[in-house]
Amino acid sequence: MGTPGFGAIILERLCNTKFKPCLVITEPDKPMGRKQIITSPPVKVLAQKYNIPVLQPEKIKDAVDKIRTTSPGLIVVATYGKILPKEILEIPKYGCLNIHPSLLPKYRGASPIQYAILNNEKETGVTIILMDEKIDHGPIISNIKYQISNIKISYEELAKKLAELGAELLIKTIPEWTRAEIKPQPQDEGKATYTKILKREDGKIDWKKSADEIERQIRAFQPWPGSWTFWQITKGTLLRIKILKAGVFKSPDEKVYPLGKVLVVPPNKAGIQCGRDFLIIEKLQLEGKKPTGSEEFLRGHPDFTAAILK
Repeated sequence: MGTPGFGAIILERLCNTKFKPCLVITEPDKPMGRKQIITSPPVKVLAQKYNIPVLQPEKIKDAVDKIRTTSPGLIVVATYGKILPKEILEIPKYGCLNIHPSLLPKYRGASPIQYAILNNEKETGVTIILMDEKIDHGPIISNIKYQISNIKISYEELAKKLAELGAELLIKTIPEWTRAEIKPQPQDEGKATYTKILKREDGKIDWKKSADEIERQIRAFQPWPGSWTFWQITKGTLLRIKILKAGVFKSPDEKVYPLGKVLVVPPNKAGIQCGRDFLIIEKLQLEGKKPTGSEEFLRGHPDFTAAILK
């Protein structure tokens, strides 16, 4: 069971082993993008490539009878986004294993990869748990760590790496688990932390934060919900600008300019005054336009350097 690219990477690895699934369950097709084109989840596309039957229930309870008929020995869940009821959890002989992209019990919930980047974690990883009826709560079957200190890794890059590690860990874990060679370890509830479902408004940049915090947000929130700010070009007219890539200039002084003030910094890039230090914009996108580099944007919009971003 799974939906996004994280689940697709794991599914493809399974399809090239003796553990190829007999059924894939994913979310229904949905309208995507500005043109709202009906799009299949990556997991569905991949399942069709390998001729695996696909089920896309609106409610997971609608799939109970089909799962029972399939008689799976094991259910594997990767970023499915729905809580499995007890009647499904009890169907497979070896239970339901969830591949979660964090070192549980830290960062339970919907956005563990983003929070690891936001909070400047030194390491993250993947945990496989035996699922119960609570969110990311079941006992730990296995895990693997991944160092992310001193690297400027984006959400997409980290998600891909953790999916690859998760797939390797799963392929190693399944035979050990089914041979009863692993003793599940309860999670330490005292160390549990939670992440939330990200919303569009979470991407609004708060220039009171330090440049380091904002730079991490840009990496964590790309592509969703993105990191954006407003440029007031006339009274009452605000243009939304997405910042796609940025760096940090460490200022030797305390805040000198108004928060959000745009400056030109060498080599001819836009620098923004933050609560501490300056955010150096490498790549940005004006609403309705194509992404562009900082230098090119300044050449086309010389008045941008007079702006104070909102």
